[in-house]
Amino acid sequence: MIERLPRVRDPRDRLLPSDLRRPVIGAPMAGGPTTPELIAAVGEAGGLGMIGSGYLDAAATREEVARVRELTAAPFGVNVFLVDRADSGAALDGVGGPGAVDRYAAALVPVAERLGITLAGTPDFTDFDQAATLAALVADPVPVVSFTFGIPDRDVVSALQEVGTAVVVTVVGVRDARRAVEVGADWLSVQSAEAGGHRSTTAVGEQPDSVTTVDLVRAVREALPDVPFVAAGGISTPADVAAVVEAGADGVQLGTVLLRTPEAGTSPLYRAALADPRFTESRPTRCYTGRFARALVNGFVAEFDALAPPAYPHLHLLTGPMRKAAADAGDVEVPPLWAGSGWRAADTYADRPAAEIVAELWDRAGQ
Repeated sequence: MIERLPRVRDPRDRLLPSDLRRPVIGAPMAGGPTTPELIAAVGEAGGLGMIGSGYLDAAATREEVARVRELTAAPFGVNVFLVDRADSGAALDGVGGPGAVDRYAAALVPVAERLGITLAGTPDFTDFDQAATLAALVADPVPVVSFTFGIPDRDVVSALQEVGTAVVVTVVGVRDARRAVEVGADWLSVQSAEAGGHRSTTAVGEQPDSVTTVDLVRAVREALPDVPFVAAGGISTPADVAAVVEAGADGVQLGTVLLRTPEAGTSPLYRAALADPRFTESRPTRCYTGRFARALVNGFVAEFDALAPPAYPHLHLLTGPMRKAAADAGDVEVPPLWAGSGWRAADTYADRPAAEIVAELWDRAGQ
């Protein structure tokens, strides 16, 4: 059995990938797929489950933490989206300001009308209760807090570390990896273009590269030989795990391969789409949220990918009601179907328990 960790650790003894029996991270898939049950299953298998708090406020994050603690004594973490008003504003200004969101909304009207909903006006900026969430995580610590979409300030890192929490930063390149280390991150999640869902660029307007997971791991390991990190992106088989570990990663992060586990909160529509042969490509697109995120190419992606401005979180808020209405109606051509490049290889593990997948992928890789 995996070592049971106390709720508050000695601040000098923060959790690293090497402390896990199996250094496998369950990706923090915000919006439903990552449930407390999935987090507990990954933890019980010797890995680390992560709450995706990106779209939760502080109160809802506290509730998720409490639910996970009811299910398991294994370590787990919380992922926080770093959303910055100035960065979002700069990206929007680069495409003509709020009018770009209005023009995109006008293009979406036929889809909204078909679904029987009315799109709201230009959404206001929100940071999803970021400051209160961080304060809650300092007041009631968890073993790990990770960050997506940005590099936290050094004082945020220090506040978490002082209560025994390991700080992880999701990075997409060597430059961001160096910046994360400079602010004191304990370890990194190195995420390539092959990852499903959002790419963790540190600026909304940034155009992500197309570097593979293995190549990115090699580059980061060469630049930072002593920094612990896990690899994320398109990892769906034992061979994938072996390849990134050989390239220099200390562990892996799994997302898409866990979407069809019994413990995941993936909707029936989404589960079926991942197995549907009509979908033959996954592609990074801004069309749902304004940030690049890799999804299966359905009708919505094909039609609106080229039209979407870099407007986050504005497009996330704008398209949210439409995405929900389509999912409720069983319309697979509209909602986001987040999927990494290895989603087809993940068919092998469909409907299997998460703990089995974690164990098999790591153990069969020869680690």
